Amino acid sequence: MIPPNEGSQGDGLRGDGLHPDPPHSSGPGGEPPEELAEWIPDLVPMFPGASPFLARFLPQSPPTHAGLKIQFCDLHAFLKYLHEGAWFGYLYATLGDLSAYVLLFEGRTVTAGAANATGEQALGELLNLYEQGASLSAHPLPPTYAHVLSGVGSRAWKFNLTEDFTGLHARPSGAIFYVRGEIIATMPATLPYEGAFPAPLRPQTLILPSSLAGWAHRNYALMLRGRDALNPILDVHRSFRAQYGAVGLALLRALHERLSPAEYAMRSDLALHDLEPLVQEFLRTGYIREG
Repeated sequence: MIPPNEGSQGDGLRGDGLHPDPPHSSGPGGEPPEELAEWIPDLVPMFPGASPFLARFLPQSPPTHAGLKIQFCDLHAFLKYLHEGAWFGYLYATLGDLSAYVLLFEGRTVTAGAANATGEQALGELLNLYEQGASLSAHPLPPTYAHVLSGVGSRAWKFNLTEDFTGLHARPSGAIFYVRGEIIATMPATLPYEGAFPAPLRPQTLILPSSLAGWAHRNYALMLRGRDALNPILDVHRSFRAQYGAVGLALLRALHERLSPAEYAMRSDLALHDLEPLVQEFLRTGYIREG
């Protein structure tokens, strides 16, 4: 039995991501009333018939970047660039018959799909494909569409339209994009059964699995120098703060509390690629050690 869901909120924009949508109401069966249908865009799926649920509901969008390959583009640097720009959209990597899809919200990877994986494992699949020579493209989306799609994972939930439901409602006859209980778009992409993918109020960042980012899943102990760096009355603390700032101090405190970098990134909504150089620097300079 499919469990019930709870909705969440969004920020209603038109398909161009620039102007507010007019108010929409649902008719019988979740269909928009005829008088409002002309206001509601009918999106064209980018990957019709794709197996991963996420890919199935991604709308067509001309790429801002296409043909990226490992020989001339470092993927981690590219992800950092998208993160710094608070970019909304999706990445698509393809190599032969294999493909992977990752959705970004505010420049953060929040959900992903591949042939036999979702979430963190699918994000890892995209990175693996890229390292093997896959071609990568980046397709922008309006923030509202990215928010609606951020809840698409490995299974659909029982659909319960509430006044604050934000997410995707999929059926054998098509899909509906909802923001706060209002229809903002439809799409002729289907599931063989009726179900919903509720969007989280604030999508969480995917963290790479330990097979690809083992350093992030380890625990670290503070050396004497690291403990001194947390003591505000010592010169070591002042020099540490001057060099690494509040971000470095917060990370050092988290490691002292036995949080792994991955756990800290999840709790603080930070990107791992921003933490990795700090962790490596702390190890090199003797503030922390593994264990």
